[in-house]
Amino acid sequence: MPSIFSYQSAEVDWCESNFVRSAVIAEYYNTDGTSLFAFLLLTPLNFLVLEGAEPPRACGRMELCHLKVSLLLAGLFSVYFHMTLSYVGQLLDELSILWTLAVAYSFWYPQCYFPKCIKTRRHFFWLTGITTVISTLMSFVKPTLNAYALNCIAFHLLYLTWRELKKCKDKRVHRMAAVMVMWWVLAITSWISDRWLCWLWQAINFPYFHSFWHVLIAMSLLYCCPLVIYFDVSYEMPSFKPKLEYWPSDSWPVVVPYVTLEEPHKQC
Repeated sequence: MPSIFSYQSAEVDWCESNFVRSAVIAEYYNTDGTSLFAFLLLTPLNFLVLEGAEPPRACGRMELCHLKVSLLLAGLFSVYFHMTLSYVGQLLDELSILWTLAVAYSFWYPQCYFPKCIKTRRHFFWLTGITTVISTLMSFVKPTLNAYALNCIAFHLLYLTWRELKKCKDKRVHRMAAVMVMWWVLAITSWISDRWLCWLWQAINFPYFHSFWHVLIAMSLLYCCPLVIYFDVSYEMPSFKPKLEYWPSDSWPVVVPYVTLEEPHKQC
């Protein structure tokens, strides 16, 4: 029986052919070509976006620290999984995403959407923690279903975004949400194509759609983080007015969005 750390011991194998370009890296493009790109470039950009919204409550240092660690682990474990296709790598890759979502929900889920039995953020922490522990244990039952379950969480996030947009009149926020959804649709289309149409892509010698997924979902996250911060400021810092900005310029086709806070007016 192969070790859970052994190469190709995972229950999932993506469409890209294994060990074609390297004797050490199982899926070269899923590892070097795109995971590292998303991890080394887009994740640090998300850090800059998050840091830019720090004063004075939009994201506390502790919340930022937890989220940064989660994102870094998700990137590292993704690289490890696609390099080895090991059972441990598969679980670490999937569970790191689950834990990142748990951190985001714990700190930034709007209190107005709490279940009626939950009265405080502290109680919600406990609910999220218990749910995460149960979900983590269930992930070992049928690992092949984990990725599908994690992708389904996106529909709840999209539903929350829609609820918030109904209350928001800022056109820049609506534009940001539309771009985020566009990147997500492209990402999930790439993921599904790689999973369900692998025979087609291998027939035309282009089995790289999972690598596209890595970059596209990272791009979606780059727009998602400022939206979360924007709505968080609206709830937690009502005396401040959040404003979406783009670097380097609004006119660029691809930009790095971030949130600025306008100082509250002094009361006489």
